[in-house]
Formats: sequence, C-alpha cells, structure tokens
Amino acid sequence: MKICKTIMTIIMDNMPGRRRLFILFILALLPSVVSAFEFHVSHNDPVAPVILGVTGILFVALIGRFSARKLGFPSVLGELLMGILVGNVAYYFHFDLIMVLREGPAIFDTMENLLKGESLELACINAIGVEGTWHILDLLRGPHGSELLQVAHTVDVFSRYGVIFLLFLVGLDTSIDEMRKVGPDSGRVAIVGVLLPFLLGLIASTLLIEDVEFHTSLFLGATLAATSVGISAMVLQEMKMEQTETARIILGAAVFDDVLGLLMLAIVSGIVVTGSIDLIHITVIVVMASLFLLAAVYLGPFFIRFIVKLFRRLDLIEAKMFVSYLFVMLLAWMANLSGLATIIGAFTAGLILQDAYFDSWNDDRKCPICIKDLIMPLEVILVPIFFVLMGIQVKLETFLQEDVMLLAAGLLVAAIVGKVVSGFGAFGVKNRWAIGIGMMPRGEVGLIFAAIGKSLGVMSDALFSAVVLMVIVTTLLSPPLFKYCLRRCS
Repeated sequence: MKICKTIMTIIMDNMPGRRRLFILFILALLPSVVSAFEFHVSHNDPVAPVILGVTGILFVALIGRFSARKLGFPSVLGELLMGILVGNVAYYFHFDLIMVLREGPAIFDTMENLLKGESLELACINAIGVEGTWHILDLLRGPHGSELLQVAHTVDVFSRYGVIFLLFLVGLDTSIDEMRKVGPDSGRVAIVGVLLPFLLGLIASTLLIEDVEFHTSLFLGATLAATSVGISAMVLQEMKMEQTETARIILGAAVFDDVLGLLMLAIVSGIVVTGSIDLIHITVIVVMASLFLLAAVYLGPFFIRFIVKLFRRLDLIEAKMFVSYLFVMLLAWMANLSGLATIIGAFTAGLILQDAYFDSWNDDRKCPICIKDLIMPLEVILVPIFFVLMGIQVKLETFLQEDVMLLAAGLLVAAIVGKVVSGFGAFGVKNRWAIGIGMMPRGEVGLIFAAIGKSLGVMSDALFSAVVLMVIVTTLLSPPLFKYCLRRCS
C-alpha cells in the first residue's frame, strides 16, 4: 500500500492541473464502476442495478473513446479494445456481470426462453448449449441472478438500438442523387470490393476450418465484404483532400458498397434462417429486398409528408425528432417483417428522410438543427454500448488454439487482398493503390455483420474472436497506409 501511495503521489505531483483533476475524477468513479460489475449489493429499486450496469459499460466506453482519440485512432477502435480488455480481465477475476455478458446473444435467447415458460436450466441449455451452461447457471441461480439477467438483457437491447441508429446516420450521409451521379469507376470498385472478399472468405474458411458448415462460410464471406469508409473519410478530411478524384471514387464506391453489402447480408441471413440455398429461394430473397427498397424509396416520402402534417401543432424540433424516430423504427420493423435485417430498414430510412420535408413548417419558421444533430445524442450514448459489448464477447483464451490463430491470419490476408485489389477497378486513375487501401477498414460495419452472424448461431466464440481481430488489424493498418499512398501520389 505504501508503494502504491508513493507512486500515486509522484504521478499527481508531476501532472498538469487539468489532467490531475481528470485522473482524480476517474479514480473517484472507479468504485462505482467496479460495483456495477460485481452485484454483491442489494437494491430497493429494481431498476437500480440496470442503471449501474449500463453506466459502468458507458464509463468503459468513454475511457476507450478518450484514449483512442488521444492516440489518433478511430473512436470505435478504442471502445472495442477497452471492451476486450475489461471483458477478459474481469472474467479472470470472476466479475458476475462480465461473465454473463460474455455469452452475448445467448443471454437474450435465454430471457426469451424463460418468458416462454421454460425452466432456467432448460432455457440456458437451449440458448447457450450444454458445454457452456453450468457456470452461467450457477450465477443465475445465485441471490442476484435475476438482476444479472435484467442488466445483460437491457445492455443487449440498448446495443441493438445503437446499431439501428448508427445505420440510420450512415443512410442520412448517403444521397440517392449522388448514387446516380457517381461514375462507372466507383461502381466497378464497389462490385470488386464486395465480390472478391466474399469469395476469398469462402475459400479461406473452407481451407482453414475443419468440417465447416456452408452457412458459416457464407457469413464469413459477407463479413469480409463489408467496408467502413468513415475511417478513410476522416483521413481525407485531415489531409484536406475531400475534393480530389481519389476521394470522390472512394466515397462513391462506399455508397454502392453499403447497398451491395446489405443486400448480400439479406441473402445470406435468409439462407441461414431457412436452411435453403437453392436458386429459387435466393431469387425470392433478392426480389423481396428489392421490393422493400423500392417501396420504401418511392412510398416513404408520401408517408413522411403525411405524418409531418399530423405533427403540425408540435414544435419544429419536437416534430423532427418524433418523425425521425417513428420512421426509422417503422422501416426497421418492416424490413424484419420482410425477412431482412433491421439495419437494412434503418439504412433505407436514412436514405429517404431529409430536412427538406420540414422546410415550410408554419411557413415562417426555420430550424437551425438538422435531423442528424437531433439523432446524434442517441447514437453517441447507445453505439458505444454495442462496441464495448462486442469487445467483451471476444474470448482471448480461444487464441491459445493454433487453428484459431491460423484462421485469423487467413481471414486477415483475404480481407486485405480483397479490398486492395478493388482499387484497380478504377481505370485511368493514377492512385489506384490509395483507392484500394481506402476501402480496406471494416470498422463498425464488419462488427455489425459479425454480431448478426453470432446471433444467428453460425459463428462460434473462436470464429467471432478471429473476425474481431481482423476488424481491429484492418482498422489500425488503414490510416497510416492510406496517408502514405496519398502523399506519395499527391
């Protein structure tokens, strides 16, 4: 204890005032965060454990985001790495909440099975499986089992809401008019950048996973096809190259990439859910997805104008918030009803919804706050929960297996090669290497695809951890390599 006090004294004495206050603030909150993960205290209010647990997750996300930005990395990377660190350290010290959260979507399924009337033991076995059930059962049978289940279920729900708002914002930043205007170069880059990683993912999983199921290979390929161009966009903005030909091709390709990637996700998810891989079924899925997108794009504006009229008596900011929330949730639900992922509906809602629908509000009032500014606070709170939760579910002990490390290396090679080669789809452009590397980071989109695969039961813990490692490495490598290629050819 004396040594610890001495070290803390030295650190505090040699630290600037603002940083000293920040460290003291963090240290003051640590006991609350630790208690949020321990659950050894009884609460009079049944909501109190939920509040404490979710706040603890957000606190971890805040440290990750702050640290990543301080080091010049994307926020998503800091949140993900903090989740991995906290998840595995807390698991080693047997923190109850983390032990439960590491099971991921299985806890959501356990809660659903319990509500159907199944016993706790049977609900866990059906959701988690026989092998990993018993240590979770011991926790859930304990004095705080119901509280642990409530918090884990709430965190899972919040993270799913976060993904919906994240894809909605991606859609808001995407213009249908720009999709029509982007040249053939962007289209070719996107097509190659989706199909080639998908095929390489199929090949890598077939070669490196013994007795792999075809559904698993399909989902791995779809995950490798994803692109998180936001990281490359930040680099372009930092280097003041947003208006260059390279930037236009990358951003244009990213628009097509999002649409093609989500369509591929719809096809693969449909095949996994139904167990059918025949051409007729795939055609039905493509037709359903296309009909949903067309109906949403062409009928959505009429619905928006209708509900805007209904809310004329509300304040403009209130109306924007309510209309946006109702529309994104409606399309997310309708997408799920059509057999598609909810994020496809959220992305489509972002494509359609515009501030222009509110321009003539009461004829004389203008709103300085746009829809994106109103939705951003929800995204800022809920999305970090998703990334930290994804990190917590990464089980580092799985990397002790040689075949898992070999699989992670194979997926990484396939992920890098597939996107870098896509840059050569831009004919007549000098800096094709930069275009390919700009399409390389997977970031949040790759994590969302992997999370859906895990929730559908086609990705094991080891496979999920290997995919997360691929996401981390491509996200780390992309910014420095992208800057190097841009400087070399500028």
